[in-house]
Amino acid sequence: MPSAVTLIRSSTLSQVAQYAYAATAPAEARLIFLAGSCPLNADGSTAGVGDYAAQAASCIENLRTALAEAGAGITDVISTRVLVASWRQADLVTAWEVVRDAFGDHDVPSTLLGVTVLGYDDQLVEIEAVAAVLD
Repeated sequence: MPSAVTLIRSSTLSQVAQYAYAATAPAEARLIFLAGSCPLNADGSTAGVGDYAAQAASCIENLRTALAEAGAGITDVISTRVLVASWRQADLVTAWEVVRDAFGDHDVPSTLLGVTVLGYDDQLVEIEAVAAVLD
């Protein structure tokens, strides 16, 4: 099935960014708005306590599961927002590298934010996403 997502790269904006600057989907695409993917184990406990990379990986795993249950995959994601509970840029970069590697060549437009706190005990990372599919 062809992808509904078209990534748009700019030849005039900085090439330092590790993502496409924009993305589109045709009008007939079904949009999937995912809740923030959290680093929660099936029993509700927080995975990777104290470890930004482990929590980002858990978020990606849970994101993949939610996408599959909605009839989509990671290459159907059209944008992400990565929330990291830290004031340290290095912690944000640690989480981002996991997310970037998980998306590979499908480098969707993304926003990386440092926040003061997230919703679950010991939670350090959360990933919001929107996907688009052609049914």
